[in-house]
Amino acid sequence: MLSAKSTVTVRATLPAVGAAIGTITERFYERLFAAHPELLRDLFNRGNQAAGLQKQALAGSIAAFATHLVHHPEDRPDVMLNRIAHKHASLGVTADQYEIVHRHLFAAIAEVLGEAVTPEVAAAWDEVYWLMANALIAIETRLYEEQGVLAGDVWREWTVAGRTEETADCATFRLRPADGAPAPAFKAGQYVSVQVELADGARQIRQYSLISAPGSEFRSITVKRVQGDPDGEVSGHLHAHVREGDRLRVSAPYGDLVLDAGPDAGSDASLGAGPDSGGAPLLLASAGIGCTPMLAMLEQLVAAGHRAPVTVVHADRSPAEHPLRDDHAALTAKLPDAAAHFWYETPAPGHPADRTGLVDLTTLPVPSGTRAYLCGPLPFMRAVRTQLLAKGVPAADIHYEVFGPDLWLAQD
Repeated sequence: MLSAKSTVTVRATLPAVGAAIGTITERFYERLFAAHPELLRDLFNRGNQAAGLQKQALAGSIAAFATHLVHHPEDRPDVMLNRIAHKHASLGVTADQYEIVHRHLFAAIAEVLGEAVTPEVAAAWDEVYWLMANALIAIETRLYEEQGVLAGDVWREWTVAGRTEETADCATFRLRPADGAPAPAFKAGQYVSVQVELADGARQIRQYSLISAPGSEFRSITVKRVQGDPDGEVSGHLHAHVREGDRLRVSAPYGDLVLDAGPDAGSDASLGAGPDSGGAPLLLASAGIGCTPMLAMLEQLVAAGHRAPVTVVHADRSPAEHPLRDDHAALTAKLPDAAAHFWYETPAPGHPADRTGLVDLTTLPVPSGTRAYLCGPLPFMRAVRTQLLAKGVPAADIHYEVFGPDLWLAQD
């Protein structure tokens, strides 16, 4: 991994770089978009850029990678790298774009840190960057090959075969390939990118989890309309303008939050096709629109005849705002050893008092060997993870998906 000489330099300069990394990434994006405005228009999420979320995520990933190299020189943080690579693949990122990023990132480092960036310091951090970039390029190359596409060529035209209003702010779009060819295979828990052309000509991209079963003829996504300051550009466009018969540009499926049935499962499970009738105990915890990957997982478990215990946890503002609530409960009920526990801030009359407010796993049994999958707002996932650790679930068996920039590392 990192050379001995560079390790000494990175260890010595990590505090200074870490303290300035927010300023560095802010200057980096200013330089990048000034030189390549098409990247902000057609690749990066403009809402996340305006809110500073992407800057935080980039800073967190760089700092985490460098820290890992220094403290764990014998390996690399593959969980973090895989998550980033899957997101990049869903956007069609290509190897040549890493050189563009390198040029503007290191110009920003030199601008912010000034004379502190000696040739030795620049060489050490250059090594850090290319170790991370080349690892991502290798993973992304493999991901493209697995989908049978050329690097970056992930887009296909899909026809909207149906639209269902799930709640006041959530709509499900049922999709099929416009060319009539078979839909690409995917694993329960994965997502696709959807690209739409907005009124100003920008082609903005967002990711949405697939909620249909992997073997289905159609692909379905449930989109929550983002309201705030600013409102979500793509979710608002989909809700306002996309109807049955319309076409969407949709990427190949990606995402690393997929079920792992463990060593007791059949060979199909080890390939990601789903657990067999045995497998490990599972806990599927979600909040808000984070329930969407869990629906696909539940449908896969039902189809596979999964018999091990499954604990389903969901948190929402109210039953009326819980997307796909009936499906969530019905799929859980089809499993032989499963239970659903729904927490609501404003429950309906008769809802259990101990399922009101924030999720509290204190009274829930969590079997030994449980593998947990989390999706929802970051505070929710952090709270659930803390409770699971207290119950003895190993950190390595707790997996999560963040909708949008991954700020978990940035907040650490």
